[in-house]
Amino acid sequence: MSLQKVAIVTGGGSGLGMAIATAFASNEITTIIIGRDEEKLKTAQAAIGKNCFYKSADLSQLANIAPLIESIIKEFGQIDILVNNAGINQKKEFTEVTNEEFERILTTNVTAVFVISREVVKDMLKRSNGCIINISSMAAQYGLPKVIAYSASKTAIDGMTRAMAVELSPKGIRVNAIAPGFIYSAMTEKALNSDPERKAKVFGRTPMGRMGQPDDIAAAALYLASDAANFVTGVILPVDGGNSIGF
Repeated sequence: MSLQKVAIVTGGGSGLGMAIATAFASNEITTIIIGRDEEKLKTAQAAIGKNCFYKSADLSQLANIAPLIESIIKEFGQIDILVNNAGINQKKEFTEVTNEEFERILTTNVTAVFVISREVVKDMLKRSNGCIINISSMAAQYGLPKVIAYSASKTAIDGMTRAMAVELSPKGIRVNAIAPGFIYSAMTEKALNSDPERKAKVFGRTPMGRMGQPDDIAAAALYLASDAANFVTGVILPVDGGNSIGF
């Protein structure tokens, strides 16, 4: 049985997931990052250093999730924190999205989140203690064009977060979500710089007038996973510089 808390961060090999995993590991939380790309995971683990471990898995293969969680519990003793960060997106005109494309995004972004949460909760219930953090999006706060499946999936995440919180909080398991605004990455910067109209729109409705950093999301996750948030559950926390309430 680990004295340190044990966390899983899906999609932990890069971006927001890696930032969250870094914050956890540097705060003495044993952190297991999960992703599809083993090389990326190895690189992330080396960069994060102490307290970081990885498991290579494709979470869209739903049948693999239960054995994966079982193996993590066997190796690390328990799971105290689950961050459901892995997700995929696609930009495409509404009428051109195929059934298969829509299903693929829902499988990874919604069904896999449900399945991994269900398997982890079975372990958390044994100790009547645990914390789940889902990663939502501005796409669930307001309408965004050309991301119909992603928007549907992240809105589902918000509903699942509230339903899980109401059912699981009486049993000692807190469930919250973080809704990141426009967060800096090389990809985001390139996308905005190549579309000046969109860039103006983004910054125009963000009261703080800038993009956030991955560390801003990591700090929110660290707070929600900590004892400082032990009376916080069922919350969708926008970390967005005011974007969701901007005009």
